[in-house]
Amino acid sequence: MSSTEAPFGGTPELCESYEACARETRRFWLPLWTAGEVLPAAVRPHLRAVHGFAVRTDRIADEGAPAERAGRIARWRADTLAEVRSGRSDHPLRRAFVDTVRRWDLDRAVLAEFLDAIQADCVRPPAFDTFADQRRYLRGVSGTVFELSTPLLEPRGPEASRLASLLGEAGQLADIFEDLPIDLAAGRCYLPGSDLRRLGLDVADLRRGEPREALDALVGVQLDRWRELLEQAAPAAGMVAPANQPFLHTLLLGAQLHFDEVTLLRARVLVDGLEPLTPTGTARRQAPRELGPVPDHVAVIMDGNRRWAELRGLSAVEGHHAGERAAMRLVNAALRLGIRHLSVYAFSTENWDRSGEELAALFDSMADGITRGVEWLHELGVRVRWCGRRDRIDPSLAAALAVVESMTSDNDVLSLTLCLDYGGRDELVTAARALAAEAAAGTLRPEDIGPADIARNLYAPGLPDVDLLIRTSGEQRISNFLPWQLAYAEFVFQPVPWPDFGLRHLLDAVAEYAGRQRRFGGGVPGPARAPEPAQAE
Repeated sequence: MSSTEAPFGGTPELCESYEACARETRRFWLPLWTAGEVLPAAVRPHLRAVHGFAVRTDRIADEGAPAERAGRIARWRADTLAEVRSGRSDHPLRRAFVDTVRRWDLDRAVLAEFLDAIQADCVRPPAFDTFADQRRYLRGVSGTVFELSTPLLEPRGPEASRLASLLGEAGQLADIFEDLPIDLAAGRCYLPGSDLRRLGLDVADLRRGEPREALDALVGVQLDRWRELLEQAAPAAGMVAPANQPFLHTLLLGAQLHFDEVTLLRARVLVDGLEPLTPTGTARRQAPRELGPVPDHVAVIMDGNRRWAELRGLSAVEGHHAGERAAMRLVNAALRLGIRHLSVYAFSTENWDRSGEELAALFDSMADGITRGVEWLHELGVRVRWCGRRDRIDPSLAAALAVVESMTSDNDVLSLTLCLDYGGRDELVTAARALAAEAAAGTLRPEDIGPADIARNLYAPGLPDVDLLIRTSGEQRISNFLPWQLAYAEFVFQPVPWPDFGLRHLLDAVAEYAGRQRRFGGGVPGPARAPEPAQAE
């Protein structure tokens, strides 16, 4: 942010203070700063004032000689509360924070709760006997920051602040796992003591990374609680002004990606910790190689967005937003597992019978999500292809897809095929018409037509045969999806609705695939691999 962008028209000193808060956030909380880039210009500097203040407070409590920290944080707390009461600050960073608190009438009791929690964490090592104790800590050091800043996002309804606080707690759990090896080495353990005792563990076991089975169980307990927090917090993104929703969707996705990373590493996270997320929302660590055979091409029918929303009393649009986050998690998980081709059923030719209002909202959401995600996909080496009709989709969505196709065309780490306005029978009819035209023109004899000729006339020529098809939400049919490529696919049906699908479900499906005996029409069982594709690039 530059002073010329400042929407508050303050003094040069105040503008510089807002810029100092933005720099603090960008330097020490980069994913949050990056997520804030999607916010309207009038909101962004104020939110960064809150985040910059929170980061600086945490640093004061953590940095420097231990004997001096308690005194420093006590002075910082007292000075902050006094300045908020008076409405005036000369501190180069707090000036903007105090201005934001006063302008937006932020809850001073929540601010005091945050400062008290940071001070308590500074003066004594953490000792959580129960999950309830841990929740009080999560709420105090992070949930309060999210609740404090909720008014800036124009909340819609009384539950918005509480759910935003839960999202902050879920984010703090990610920080606990990210820093776990460092904390354990320093004699700090942020996991509930009762969980360790129940599994016969102590802190020394955590430092050593053994016994693996008990440590896996310990991490599993934390993951179950973390999942519940994320599920409870998910509706928060729909409870603020539409212009501010992408910010919360981005934060939810980041927390879910961190959750998936712990799911993948399990007990190893106690020794290795989590690799910090990049600004675009992913880590770089590869999956453990003990997974066994991994399918080369996975296709997914993403079913259940509307049912997921209905069960939670949310709109269909919110279900689609949650489904978009699940799709991004799927891409990240596929990269971890070494899957080379991923095809997803985003919108079928039969979906046009939905209401015009839902379709408009769905296409707007898709276009916005693709635009925001293109750099993330490109950075990860993902090639995006559109498979489907191109004459009926909303122009803004079609333009967004054209941009991402062009931008990622040379990438080769993962091929992501978006089946949009797609129908398998339409695709085969289109291919048949093209071949009939060639035959009528005399460039192809009907008796020479073979599988390769059909393949080159499909919507996405060169798309390899599918090894594994996954469908969510309990339905057990292919619904006109990729009939040509599914000829020898293994099918796995998951009961969970699509927005709840995460890395653990993909791992289960891949494990089931690895255990299948695939004959491809022959008499001798073969390993779980695909036959040579009939198509040529």
